[in-house]
Amino acid sequence: MNQARIPVISGAEPMTGGEAAVRALITNGIKTVFALPGVQNDWLFNALFDHRGQIRVIHTRHEQGAAFMALGATLATGDVAVCSVVPGPGLLNAGAALATAYALNAKLLFLSGQVPLALIDRKTGALHEINDQLGILRRLTKMALRLEHPDAIPAGLCHAIEVLHSGRPRPVAVEIPMDVLAQRAPVRGSETVAAVGAAPPLDFDELDRIAALLSTAVAPMIFVGSGAQDCAPLVRQLAERLGAPVVSYRTGRGVMDSRNPKSFVLPAARALWPRADVVLALGTTLRIPLQSWDLRPELQVVHIDVDPASHAVLRKPTRSLTARLEDALPPLVEALAQRTGRSNWQLADFVAAQQAWETRVGVLMPQIEYLEAIRAALGEHGVFVDELTQVGFASRLVFPVYHPRTFISTGYMGTLGWGFPTALGVKVARPDVPVVSVTGDGGFMFCVAELATAVQHRIGLVIVLFNNNQFGNVAQMQREQYAGRVIATDLVNPDFLSLAQAFGARGRRANNPAQLRQELDAAFAASDPTVIEVPVGDMPSVDQFR
Repeated sequence: MNQARIPVISGAEPMTGGEAAVRALITNGIKTVFALPGVQNDWLFNALFDHRGQIRVIHTRHEQGAAFMALGATLATGDVAVCSVVPGPGLLNAGAALATAYALNAKLLFLSGQVPLALIDRKTGALHEINDQLGILRRLTKMALRLEHPDAIPAGLCHAIEVLHSGRPRPVAVEIPMDVLAQRAPVRGSETVAAVGAAPPLDFDELDRIAALLSTAVAPMIFVGSGAQDCAPLVRQLAERLGAPVVSYRTGRGVMDSRNPKSFVLPAARALWPRADVVLALGTTLRIPLQSWDLRPELQVVHIDVDPASHAVLRKPTRSLTARLEDALPPLVEALAQRTGRSNWQLADFVAAQQAWETRVGVLMPQIEYLEAIRAALGEHGVFVDELTQVGFASRLVFPVYHPRTFISTGYMGTLGWGFPTALGVKVARPDVPVVSVTGDGGFMFCVAELATAVQHRIGLVIVLFNNNQFGNVAQMQREQYAGRVIATDLVNPDFLSLAQAFGARGRRANNPAQLRQELDAAFAASDPTVIEVPVGDMPSVDQFR
């Protein structure tokens, strides 16, 4: 059979849509794709095979695992991470991870297949067809687009990456129909690199007004969220200049080293809040303080964030600046250096507040002792990934964090089962450091099949599995808040050691914190995927510290 002649376009090279997509990813520095293959993405995977020396495919056992792994990779590095799934049920399987990525301001590039272009939204019953797939993606992402010709793919993917790097970093989805991936056509721009997104212009007048306000503050406080993760040195300089405490919770941990007496977790800082006269929010909406803490009329709030919509979500600020923190903080620190500050904070204030907090939070000693063992084993730069379990909840309050992007949390989305697959992605992106996933028996079973992925791809993650044979937090609430109406929370579990070994992973058990420390040391030395089961009973609830 004679192949149809491909028209020649100046500067264009004939290739399939799949080849155009893979070349565009490689050109833009993507070295790993977390994916699950399927018929709608065959031609994408054909191209990935042809370029297997340049881009690695980590194939998972479930689309949820692929998307969570990509999420972990971007949270651990701040770089763009990519996952690829089939349309319809594949996309929906990955939906929880996509929603979590949105909540966590993650640079996740989500590639979805699609039914043939002519059949989209026709309701013909094409394999994996769902109604308005692009509309679903638009509700879970910062932007979603469909690419309808191979020649549109390089520019489309470059645009998607530019959007990921511009403004508030949230996931972007790109949908490519299966016939477009298979189509061979002249393609231009396959070697084009995405442009760096333009930063919002810096309003130096407003910056100067903010500096003037901060310089007159008697008791300033700094609050940081995920938007400050890549500006830790600047935030620390600012804290020293102002003499102010730096407060973080889930996604802001590590911006300030926990060993610094000015570093506070959110509940511990509540003791300082009544004295505060100016609050500076950096890359955070101040959701909990502005909703749950006493708001005195005289309290002045300053927001600096790249997203203008974030400034007045809960309360109109006294002053606000739309800017990237990496652009705004250097001139702000410089402007403050030229002013005489009035802060009355003393080191003794911070030490007293920290000591009072340690006394209060001492009721969480069962969790604290295990977390101390993990902290000691992780070393200076190890990464901790939390989960919706009592030890995970406690970690947000008591786990010392030394560096940015070394404490990975689900944030406000609270996605049960996210921790293990997300931690796999963290370890793929950071193979040079120890990575621990703290999980419970309930959450771990959501994505237990990804143990096979860990073994197959030699991902040396260590999973510390606290097993109480129940959805413990829910059961505890049922007992304490609903007069003992305990229902649908007891669990029948496998033998986790045998399960891990059946997958080809290491299975170990620790019955106390000292044993856990020993097993962690051995697991990090072995560098194989390891499950360490820790049998536990009920633990004290962290709800009292909200």
